[in-house]
Amino acid sequence: MAEEGVLLPSFYTANPLCSPSRAAFLTGRLPIRNGFYTTNAHARNAYTPQYIAGGIPAYEILLPELMKTAGYKSKVIGKWHLGQQPQYLPFNRGFDEVFSAPNCHFGPYNNINTPNIPVYKNNAMAGRYYEDFQIHQKTGESNMTQLFIEEALSFIESKHQAKEPFFLYWTPDATHGPVYASKMFLGSSPRGTYGDAVRELDYGVGQILNKLKELQIDKDTFVFFTSDNGAATYAKENGGSNGPFLCGKETTFEGGMREPGIAWWPGQIKGKQVSHQLGTIMDLFATSLDIAGVKPPADRVIDGTSLLPALVHQELNENKTIFYYRGNELMAARHGMYKAHFWTWTNSIDEFKKGTNFCPGQQVDGVTTHTQTNHTAQPILFHLGLDPGEKYQIHPTSSKYKTGLQPILEAVAEHKKNLIPGQPQLNICDKAVENWAPVGCEKLGRCLKVPPSNPTKCTWPH
Repeated sequence: MAEEGVLLPSFYTANPLCSPSRAAFLTGRLPIRNGFYTTNAHARNAYTPQYIAGGIPAYEILLPELMKTAGYKSKVIGKWHLGQQPQYLPFNRGFDEVFSAPNCHFGPYNNINTPNIPVYKNNAMAGRYYEDFQIHQKTGESNMTQLFIEEALSFIESKHQAKEPFFLYWTPDATHGPVYASKMFLGSSPRGTYGDAVRELDYGVGQILNKLKELQIDKDTFVFFTSDNGAATYAKENGGSNGPFLCGKETTFEGGMREPGIAWWPGQIKGKQVSHQLGTIMDLFATSLDIAGVKPPADRVIDGTSLLPALVHQELNENKTIFYYRGNELMAARHGMYKAHFWTWTNSIDEFKKGTNFCPGQQVDGVTTHTQTNHTAQPILFHLGLDPGEKYQIHPTSSKYKTGLQPILEAVAEHKKNLIPGQPQLNICDKAVENWAPVGCEKLGRCLKVPPSNPTKCTWPH
């Protein structure tokens, strides 16, 4: 895919955790604007486990809703993670077709204390993980990625036959713990089950690209490959690698938010290219609308900008700034090659001592701190071109420090001047909102008894 397209080595997600990043992609807006954050504690990562009461707010306009205005049919395949209550589910937020689970595939549960996660087929539950959709606990064998591939190929084929433009959001989750792979890939990698899962995802991407070529619609189709957060280094051999970058998932160091980015569009995007355009997952929102000829909503701030000038015409936007949020705090910002840290934090020393290490083998004094450390009065500055691992601080008295920091401070000031935080969606948890009675469960005779509601403040340790 990279050989036939463009590799973007400076591409970022919008958050070091899954749910907020997905919300940012589908709204084109930072999580601090679209509500996918918590105020229960300072600078805490939060997401959507099945006991979360919130979800993607009704006031946010999602990408498939906008694409629909231009005649596009849309489908989501894989993990949704933007809320499991009915009003938040994808078939109620613009998607025409669905083969998706609302939460991570944790489990199995006993359906008494905690229900197993449902899988939806369009607008009704089709079954549950570990019951109808198996993931073998000991071997890691599961056919889910193959099902996700089949659903994608079928959707592409059907839209082609109907001569309908389409938007496919393909979001398999095999590399998320518990890691799994199908029988044909299990044991095929020296990297263990995680490597098996990566190989199967690679195969799936190849199947999708080959289908587009087979139908001769590849030159009419824009495809982008990326991730929603950095590799989970704390998972050790069951997690990925962030290469030279510092730390991983849950942190606002480069390893937590800098992602692979590959753009593919034969005939429009020249192959074998590397673009040093700074980009974020929110730019895919704006790029998709640009391709479809749809104007973004004018009544709100859209943080994403179209990548087409950089991808098609090699015209770089050198005025772009990357904002690194962790919960309700702006931890860092990047402009050009320089990155300033206003706050640093890995995780608490208590969590670290329990064995949760976000930066294994990467201790950097004064940077990978286990207390939330405020550097706002004198931000820590790195040059990411010379020092992608964020190891060597630029001295505050140097001319390079002043030159590199000033554009960042100006961009941050402008950003904060116009910032109106959205209503936080990840503050309240309640056992009663878990997947006891998913939409369509009555047709299958699979509804479970809903416990009494008892809303409480969620606790987010990281």
